[in-house]
Order: sequence, then C-alpha cells, then structure tokens
Amino acid sequence: MTSFAELPLATGIRSRFVENINGLTMHVLEAGHEDTGRPCILLLHGFPELAYSWRKVMRPLADAGFHVVAPDQRGYGRTTGWNGTYDGDLAAFRMLNVVKDALALVFALSHRSVAAVVGHDFGSPVAAYCGLVRPDVFRSVAMMSAPFPGPPDLSAGGAAAHSNASTAPPKILAELAALDRPRKHYHWYYSTREANENMRSAPQGIHAFLRAYYHHKSADWKANRPFRLKAWSAGELAKLPTYYVMDLDKGMAETVAAEMPSPAEVAACKWLTEDELRVYSAEFARTGFQGGLQWYRCRTAGTPNADLELFSGRTIDVPSCFIAGASDWGVYQKPGDFENMQATACTQMLGCHLVDGAGHWVQQERPAQVIELLLRFFQERG
Repeated sequence: MTSFAELPLATGIRSRFVENINGLTMHVLEAGHEDTGRPCILLLHGFPELAYSWRKVMRPLADAGFHVVAPDQRGYGRTTGWNGTYDGDLAAFRMLNVVKDALALVFALSHRSVAAVVGHDFGSPVAAYCGLVRPDVFRSVAMMSAPFPGPPDLSAGGAAAHSNASTAPPKILAELAALDRPRKHYHWYYSTREANENMRSAPQGIHAFLRAYYHHKSADWKANRPFRLKAWSAGELAKLPTYYVMDLDKGMAETVAAEMPSPAEVAACKWLTEDELRVYSAEFARTGFQGGLQWYRCRTAGTPNADLELFSGRTIDVPSCFIAGASDWGVYQKPGDFENMQATACTQMLGCHLVDGAGHWVQQERPAQVIELLLRFFQERG
C-alpha cells in the first residue's frame, strides 16, 4: 500500500481503506462508525473533487445518528485499482459500473440498504441511478448541483445516435466554433487527450489552477448570476461562463487563469483555506485528472453508457430532493433538465432548494444550510 500523508480531518472522522470493491481498493472517510446499527448515508463527490469535499457535513450528520460514508470514487484520490491512462478501459468508468462500486461498498460495510445516497456534481447522476436501479438498497436520493432529467430516451435513437460520435462530433460543436467569438463545450474538451496534461501541468501550477477553478465556479465570483437558457443552441450556450463553454483556442488552465482571485480574496476564503486546498492539489498532482475525465468520455462517446437505455421511461420512485447554490450555473447548463427532474424524472420530489450565498461547491460554501436541508429531507422521508 502506498504511504499517504495524514489528512487534516475533524475529530470523529476517520480515513481507511476497504478492499475488494468491484476490483478497487476504495479509500473512504467515515463518521458515526463507532456505533453499529446506525442507518447509513452515502456521500458521492464530483469533479474535480474527493471524499474530502464532504468534510464539513460528515460530523454533523453523524451527530444526528447516521453512519456517514464518503468514498474517493473510481478514478480519484487514494482509491486504487483503476487505470489512469487515456487509452485504458473506458468501460470501467461507465455509469452503471460506478453505481456497482457504490453498491459493493455498501455491502462491504455490512449494510443491506442506506437511508440516503447523496451525490454532488457528477456524483449526482450516480446517486440518481443508484436510486433508480436499486431502490431496495438506496432508499432515498439527494442530488446536488446537477439536475437529473431521467434515463436516455430510446425513441431519440439510442446508442445508434452516438455510435460514430468520435468521427462525427455533435452539430452543436461546429455551431459553437462558428460563433463570432469561437467557443467549445467543456464536456468535449474534457474528452480530449490533452485535457489532463493541460490541467495537471498548468503553467500557473496545479495549486493555483485549482484555486482559480474553484473560485470561478463559486459564489465568490460575482459574475455567477445564473438564469434559464431558452434552448440547446450555440447562441444560448454562449451565455454560459467560460468554465462551461470555453473559448475555442484555450484549455481549462488558461480559461481559469484569467479569473485567479487576488491574495486578499484567497485569504478571505473561509470555505476553502489554503491548507484545505493543498489536500486537493497534492492528490491531483499525484494522480492527475484522467480518472475523472474518463467519466466525461463515457458520456460524450455515448456507447459506453448505452446500457442506461435499459431504463428508458423509468423514474426515481424513492423520496428525492435537489440542493444547489443560487449562484450555480450547473442548475441550468443543460436547458430543460432542471424542469424535467421535477416534472417527470422523480415521482417523490420532496424539495428543490437553491441556497443563497453558494455557487457550485454548495456543501463546502454553505455547509450549515446543506446540513439543515438534508436533515429536514431525512425527517420528511421518514
């Protein structure tokens, strides 16, 4: 086992490894583990994050009587057993295999069900599919920052519509590139071979890159004032900030460098101190970003996630809720998803909350409000 530096964790949160999790040795953080028989809460992070992203909510949730578990997901952090090369097995990162990771972890921890699975960013669709595919195990679902519109629609062409995605990119990419200010969509940028190296070897250094990236998507960046887009069109998507719809000639390192906060702003950032940021920069300097980028490639290629079509027309029927920052563009980045989640994808949506003073990193920016909303959700779901 690789020797890792000790993580700066609050009292009552422990770090450990769980072996034989769908081919992984999974690194997890736990709180409320001292007592057996507690109902479990599973917390799933997104990109580019870690189990550590849940550090501010774990102890309070444990104090409310839960066994709280947050893993470094496949492709991230101290979890091992995944291939971090661009040419590695992409199918290992497909959505249902990541759901299988979550299921295997729950069973390895001697639980047969969890009271709730909570997912943020790319962890949100994982949590959604956990509740959709195995409602007997994942008894409720809380999604954060990324709305879930439902499984892919077979009537829209299914996997065949994506089978030549690598040679025939979607029409929207050409339309974005043809704008007066040429643009590109970050999903397809993240799917390129050069994306990992651009961020891992950012000219400003990986620590400064992550500081600018997290700042740019937070409520601290005052230009984050999201609104609904009218359509999935180049003209409408170009209204998104450049961390979502990038300038055509720039990588993500260059994109966020222009928004680097000042030293005074960094010192004033209490939700992500320099010591906390060093946890992220040290981990991603060691692993790179390709593990997380593989998730995006499964989405843009289409075919690795074609098995999701088996659930076409199926809804999330366990209690669900949605939480995001009021300054989070992630709520509206795909027109219609926010509305479809509430209208059709979830049949027991108990709450949809946009938290003032928070951007994309809602559980870090406003942990007290997130804890309150989650505990209220758990109480309402019974």
